[in-house]
Amino acid sequence: MLARPHPPVPAGLAPRAARRGARLLRLRRGARRTAWWLAGTVLAAFLVWAGVEQPWIAPPSEVTPPLEGW
Repeated sequence: MLARPHPPVPAGLAPRAARRGARLLRLRRGARRTAWWLAGTVLAAFLVWAGVEQPWIAPPSEVTPPLEGW
């Protein structure tokens, strides 16, 4: 198999491969930036919601205790 001559390579293969690789890198970089932006936006929205709603505080009771001893 190695004793045979090398197969012919299409003309312009290297420039096409370089263009495709650059395009893939740009797409991946854009996807990564979009994912980080989305994660930051979700985190900011959660922090605003938590600051307004304060879910760690117990809600006020709906029933008043009986008044005894007056």
